[in-house]
Amino acid sequence: MSRDHVQPAERPATGNATRNATGVSDVSDGSAEVPYLALLARDASVEAYEQPVLLARAGAQPAARIAGLEQAKLLALRVRSELEGRRRREAELSALFETAHDLAGLRDLDAVLQAIVQRARSLLGTDIAYLSLNDPARGDTYMRVTEGSVSARFQQLRLGMGEGLGGLVAQTARPYVTDDYFQDSRFQHTLAIDAGVRDEGLVAILGVPLMLGPHVIGVLFAADRRARVFERAQIALLGSFAALAAAAIDTANLLTETRSALAELEHATEIIRDRSAVIERASEVHDRLAELVLRGGGVHDVAAAVSQVLDGTVEFTETGTAPAEALKASSTEGHAVPHGADWIAAVAAGGELLGALVLRGHPNLDPVDQRTLERAAMVTSLLLLARRSAAEAEQRVRGELLDDLLDARDRDPRLLRERAARLHADLDATHVVLAARLDGPTADAEEEAAARRRLWSAASHLAATRHGLAAARDGGTVLLLPLGTGDTATDLARRTARDLGTAVQQPVTVGASAPVTDLAAHPDTVAAAYAEGRRCLDALHLLGRSGDGAAAEDFGFLGLLLAGERDIGGFVERTIGPVVAYDERRGTDLLRTLDAYFACAMSPARTKDTLHVHVNTVAQRLERVGRLLGEDWQTPSRALEIQLALRLHSLAAPGRH
Repeated sequence: MSRDHVQPAERPATGNATRNATGVSDVSDGSAEVPYLALLARDASVEAYEQPVLLARAGAQPAARIAGLEQAKLLALRVRSELEGRRRREAELSALFETAHDLAGLRDLDAVLQAIVQRARSLLGTDIAYLSLNDPARGDTYMRVTEGSVSARFQQLRLGMGEGLGGLVAQTARPYVTDDYFQDSRFQHTLAIDAGVRDEGLVAILGVPLMLGPHVIGVLFAADRRARVFERAQIALLGSFAALAAAAIDTANLLTETRSALAELEHATEIIRDRSAVIERASEVHDRLAELVLRGGGVHDVAAAVSQVLDGTVEFTETGTAPAEALKASSTEGHAVPHGADWIAAVAAGGELLGALVLRGHPNLDPVDQRTLERAAMVTSLLLLARRSAAEAEQRVRGELLDDLLDARDRDPRLLRERAARLHADLDATHVVLAARLDGPTADAEEEAAARRRLWSAASHLAATRHGLAAARDGGTVLLLPLGTGDTATDLARRTARDLGTAVQQPVTVGASAPVTDLAAHPDTVAAAYAEGRRCLDALHLLGRSGDGAAAEDFGFLGLLLAGERDIGGFVERTIGPVVAYDERRGTDLLRTLDAYFACAMSPARTKDTLHVHVNTVAQRLERVGRLLGEDWQTPSRALEIQLALRLHSLAAPGRH
């Protein structure tokens, strides 16, 4: 039984006093206020205040007594309402004080805003409270904090200015309240906003603006899922919370700006400190590089000096070993460029790449240190040019020795060995003769001559670094290079083509002879090997492999056939063109089957073992070849032509089959 339910009082047998349901005796002197004081004292519900009057009427009390009770009831209810108002106001002030206290010790803006929304919901007794902030960049307002929300769609709503009740508050900077959201036409309804509100089940909504000076920065809401009339005091209370929320946001922004300014100031101080150290390092490296140049230091001395100044590892690398793309970018831009965790500074002079300075393991290089690396690359290029000027005489001597070997002018082995030894070359070692020629169009004869000079210079430099010889001849360059252990003439030819092409920044084709030995005793061997390298060079051009390198061993007897002007492409097209086209169009393996068929002495049984297919598959493929090439394709004369065409086709595109 509830505390506010009053039972009818029993009349005592004697005396002039009765006891009502409040437990307080009603005396006959007319003190009607006594039962209501008891109700006020125990904070009874409003319904309980009707019981004394009902009991008096049920007990046939005098009319004056009943009237007194009615008047006392009204006074008691008024006192009760005033007490409730005071308690509510006390709770509101306490909540505002706690919120202001949170704001004073602001550490986490989200936590303060969440507390504001929670307290607003609790004091207003609403189902949900939420706060949105304006987004100046997008020109709308978005949900920042919600309390009591159950709809994900609602929590992610964005309202355009003037859209929905919140958009209207954000646009007009005035509070708005609606008893029934969907029946209210004062604001603009949109499908997205209405869908979010419907998902949340909201009906009555109150929104007040968050103001910073004259500017609206957001909206604070309280809402119910049933029809409700918000009182003025509730609107004012929510406005007070909105003011605290705006102050919290403003304080957080000021703190953020202060921290940012302090961080920027600290960063600026660090930059000034670093710049001072960098300038000192730049001055130091300038002095050290100047000293190196004056005392005749080399490129590796420069690299070592810069390594110490930049506190890293700096290496000089030749064009063939430096990253090609990064080296080209550095040469084009005229600056050092990053390459992974390294920096590449091209060493170039007169449009020719001489190498690169590589700084290892410094992905975030300071701009001043970057210029230091670039200055070191420039000094390196000057040293290389000076060394080249000194070496040009040696190169001419190397060229003269190779010319003598090619023309067999000096047949005294002892003199040849002595001349070679002075150039750090060993004529008793195994060598390869390479014929190199530039490829690609040239604008005029002057440009072509300049390109040939660059090729000869690069070839001479390559020969000097590898203890070989080089000379300009027949519109190109000839090199005599020693063959390393485990190396082949083909490997040497391809590597030389790549290195020379990188150095002159233009495709260079290189043909190599078979390895030759005992050159001092048999100098005429060099001339024969050069002729062989020339034939390989011509064969590469005929096969369309410009910019590549190959040796005589790659062509066999075909190298003799390919010398001179011959229409290789036309011969291949006429002989096996239909099969090539069929494979390219259908993605079949007829060419591979033909190769295997001839390699297996035209035996289908052995061919199927080589190809790892069924013999019927081989028969079907050969039948298709017959339809493409004609029924006489297996006759001796046709078969020889087809085999030669297959070989030429394979050589023209190595690795295709």
